[in-house]
Amino acid sequence: MKLRADAHRILQAALAAVNPRGAIHRALSLEGQSLRIGNDTLSLDTVDRVLLLAAGKAAVGMSQAALDVLGSRVEKGMMVIPHTHDPPILPVETLKAGHPVPDEHGVRAASAALQLAKEAGERDLVLCLLSGGASALWTAPVEGVSLSDLQDVTGRLLRTGATIGDLNSVRKHLSRIAGGRLALAAAPARTVTLIISDVVGSPLDVIASGPTVPDHTTYAYALNILERHETTAPASVLSVLRAGAAGKLPETPKPGDPRLDSSKAHVIASMQDALDGAACEARRLGYTPLVLTGRVEGEAREVGRLTAGLAVGVRDDGQPLPAPAALLLGGETTVTVRGTGKGGRNQELALAAAVALEGQDGVLVASMGTDGVDGPTDAAGAVVDGLTVSRGRASGLTAREHLTSNDSYSFLQATEDLLLIGPTGTNVGDVVVVLAA
Repeated sequence: MKLRADAHRILQAALAAVNPRGAIHRALSLEGQSLRIGNDTLSLDTVDRVLLLAAGKAAVGMSQAALDVLGSRVEKGMMVIPHTHDPPILPVETLKAGHPVPDEHGVRAASAALQLAKEAGERDLVLCLLSGGASALWTAPVEGVSLSDLQDVTGRLLRTGATIGDLNSVRKHLSRIAGGRLALAAAPARTVTLIISDVVGSPLDVIASGPTVPDHTTYAYALNILERHETTAPASVLSVLRAGAAGKLPETPKPGDPRLDSSKAHVIASMQDALDGAACEARRLGYTPLVLTGRVEGEAREVGRLTAGLAVGVRDDGQPLPAPAALLLGGETTVTVRGTGKGGRNQELALAAAVALEGQDGVLVASMGTDGVDGPTDAAGAVVDGLTVSRGRASGLTAREHLTSNDSYSFLQATEDLLLIGPTGTNVGDVVVVLAA
């Protein structure tokens, strides 16, 4: 039980380290008429109005903190959040939309954001606050592509296990707001974007589909993604991508495009911050912490088996360090859906680890989505140990069968191993904790 309690404390510390209000306050401060933004300073004497645009799972906390700093200097603003979030009342317009599959509310939210950006004048500052989920929450299909067609291709790519980078490369070329187009709408106004990154490596043009930064991908690359994942896309989607690849449609703005000279972006919180917070708490609890990587990708069940092996290696061989130890990993795995069950990538990772850990003592694996929501479930992930499989067996369940059918949720719910923490209001990807005593 101590391992489980410690795992929960370590995961809570990871979340605390990427609290959006704290991240904004570290990145944004006001001294007189000088606004510090990261390592840059902007004189508000040169700014007529501040317009605020926020989108993503951390939009509420980020907006609250920005308003803490700027107060009445924010003349107008709006934020869009998932339907599942329940925000406090703020002096900016609040909209809700669908995630991860976009809906008509996201279309209205994106149109409102573009309209507000277009209202900005040359002496205005557009402060854009972005976090994970914004790609779906700001949905603006290009002419000729319906919302249902965009929903269809998004859902198909998600089921193939496409990475967020691949998914967003396609989204950017089917959107009027992504891939730098929001910044184009705001130009010549200055745009400053503060970002809480949920993408491995924090590439600016992938996070939230990069609405205010240059895009490194192309229409041809987006077509290749569909082919590589053997994804059947609606005719309208293929028509737009093929027209763009043939040069019949304007590309998204690329690096060096002078139209984006007045747009700057700063990552203010990321997976590394979460892992550092987890490591501090693990050390406080008496473990020797080791951050292995913040760039975990690949099939969730394969990563789950790997983490189980790491746990046993620490306990039995003292490698890569002796017990008691906490190995920490971050990133975002994928699940290729072949069954009809219910679950998410963190739950699938955990169930695969549980199968590999069966009968082992003194070891534990926990996997958590930092947004508090794992796939289409109410769980954030799960905490498993050497007894998880036997607990399921006592309930008449077979772990391997549930893994095969992508039904990790049902199994882990029966074994009481699910992490049920609700939406956290932040998102930097997934944190995996491996403990060995």
